[in-house]
Amino acid sequence: MAHRLTLLTGLLAAASLATVARADAVGERHLTAQLPSAALRDAAHSPALRVTVWYPAADGVDERSLDIGPPGGTLFYVGSAAPDAAFADTRRRPVILFSHGYGGSARMMAWFSTNLARAGFVVVAVDHPGNNSADKMTPAGAMLFWDKADDLRAALAAAKADPQIGAHIDLRRVGVAGYATGGYAALAAAGAQTDFDRWVKFCREHPADGTCAPQPEFPLTLDDGLKALEAPDLVAEVARARDDHTIPEVRAAFVIAPAIVQALTPESLARLRLPVGVVLGDSDGVIPAHSNGSVVARTVPGAELKVLPGVGHYDFISICSPAAVSQFSLCQGFKVPQDRAHEGALRAAFSFFSRALGPP
Repeated sequence: MAHRLTLLTGLLAAASLATVARADAVGERHLTAQLPSAALRDAAHSPALRVTVWYPAADGVDERSLDIGPPGGTLFYVGSAAPDAAFADTRRRPVILFSHGYGGSARMMAWFSTNLARAGFVVVAVDHPGNNSADKMTPAGAMLFWDKADDLRAALAAAKADPQIGAHIDLRRVGVAGYATGGYAALAAAGAQTDFDRWVKFCREHPADGTCAPQPEFPLTLDDGLKALEAPDLVAEVARARDDHTIPEVRAAFVIAPAIVQALTPESLARLRLPVGVVLGDSDGVIPAHSNGSVVARTVPGAELKVLPGVGHYDFISICSPAAVSQFSLCQGFKVPQDRAHEGALRAAFSFFSRALGPP
């Protein structure tokens, strides 16, 4: 609870808007979408896409912990939400689509989503098939990264069609956000074009770049990944990389430590005309800013850049418990408290989306 209150106080202070008088409770609903590419990426070949929606809920609801870990052994402090709670009111609210990072999950990044929901946004997040922490990861889930933008499109369609959620979302005010590889997905959803061959060439020339080297969440080499994509059932999906993955409703994009930016053509980034916000940590030794986030900031016209001092890459996951610090290398070596990274990202996101989409 203390983490939640600290983050929310900073978020509301950043707003400087009379439109936010108090923090709403947060509700949580789960939806399922179906799309063919999910079956190609999922280890069990399921076409199902898990969708989680967080939203402002009515007063007095019973929020439950979203913290991650076994009973009595919390690993990550996430926050809380009330399952299937009633909406706070009948207003239509702005929507934020959210894409998690490589091997992460919607829940791992719920510190971001639930705080935006407390401030009035409806956040629609996904678990990317074959590349999330709840399921077995696959080479296809890791390599077919352009499908992540299509996951967000399917999630928005599912939210729109749901009778409980659809009545509360304003499709004229849709934003997209993402962390790490989710940042790439957000940019693709905003209109940037993917050139898979360009990324492969970059990685051949810069094999040590953080987006090219095997990731600890699923240590797949570039050669092994490319070999996997030669499977007959994946060839056609690889050819779709250059397709337009834009989500037409998206009006603004906000990215946190974005990755795989070298897969996006500079020309398409320069053509983006919607608002783009970028948050980076100046101590990110995992995803180099010079080949990723800084490229976005200097190429997209009018892009807003916020650099957080002392913040690294994994500072942006949910807050690690002492048990997680002892078990996971990604929870070690923080230069500043994770709260500082979270609050900085939330301040920037709330200010950005309030201006780009209108106050929630």
